[in-house]
Amino acid sequence: MRYTQLGRTGVRVSRLTLGTMNFGPHTGEAESHGIMDAALDAGINFFDTSNTYGAPEKKGRTEEIIGTWFAGGGERRDKVVLATKVYGNMSPHGVAPWPNHDKLSAVNIRRSVEASLRRLQTDYIDVYQFHHVDRNTPAEEIWQAVDVLIQQGKILYAGSSNFPGYKIAQANEVAARRGSYGLVTEQCLYNLAERRAEMEVLPAAREYGLGVIPWSPLHGGLLGGVLKKEVEGGRRASGRSASALADPATRDRVQAYEDLLDKHGLEPGEVALAWLLGRPGITGPIVGPRTPEQLASAVRAVDLKLGKDVLLSLDEIFPGPGPTPEAFAW
Repeated sequence: MRYTQLGRTGVRVSRLTLGTMNFGPHTGEAESHGIMDAALDAGINFFDTSNTYGAPEKKGRTEEIIGTWFAGGGERRDKVVLATKVYGNMSPHGVAPWPNHDKLSAVNIRRSVEASLRRLQTDYIDVYQFHHVDRNTPAEEIWQAVDVLIQQGKILYAGSSNFPGYKIAQANEVAARRGSYGLVTEQCLYNLAERRAEMEVLPAAREYGLGVIPWSPLHGGLLGGVLKKEVEGGRRASGRSASALADPATRDRVQAYEDLLDKHGLEPGEVALAWLLGRPGITGPIVGPRTPEQLASAVRAVDLKLGKDVLLSLDEIFPGPGPTPEAFAW
């Protein structure tokens, strides 16, 4: 495994981030523990979760599964850089949220941290991430709450998720005025097929020293060889991938992508991860393997170097928006 600095911090993390969203609703506790064991054995030390993961079965269930794994000992907690999130409504499915039980008020941040610590069976969170922008809570209030938690030793750093570029800038400018450390990571949707983050989010992250943690690196499976699997009688596209493939232009691009990689003897999923790992400012994409084979494939991508001809062809199939403001101006 290869490692890199987490944004402008002194913390070193693996180039792959273990995503845990499937733990609970799709992957049982014992199997989830096995995946975390295998990830740690492979050198992956950066784990990502959220207080809301586990729905619809039970919000918070994913954190509980991670907590029971930590409780198993073996220095597991000390070896892991742990990131979780706050923002979402934690009320049971179908129940309206009680006032102040979501978003980023100081009240909810404090309550949510304490609840996550109990579920995770730990006394601190390495990176506490804001899962979405809160348009009603002043940034000054958010940083006041974060600073208190850092002073108490309950969190070490703060990060954002799904923030536009101007909100990253605003958050860190307010933090600087207060003498706070500011955001150190941004977790965003970014992959070969969805490159809009290159316009504003990635430049803002680089400017302010945030490590970027892309989610959905295979774009919901679209970049994982989905068409080849259909032909071979394997798992068919579903959900967002199936909807995307219903568009003939998208299907043609995915087919061209798979044909290109087949010509070079490359695996689509590994190429999608390797492409992200080669982008400037990327800390490590989030991978959520369900099997040991999927984990091994993701790990192989860390050492995969794509040739210039392949990179040029990928840009032709999935062109990015280009730099701003040139992308929308002269």
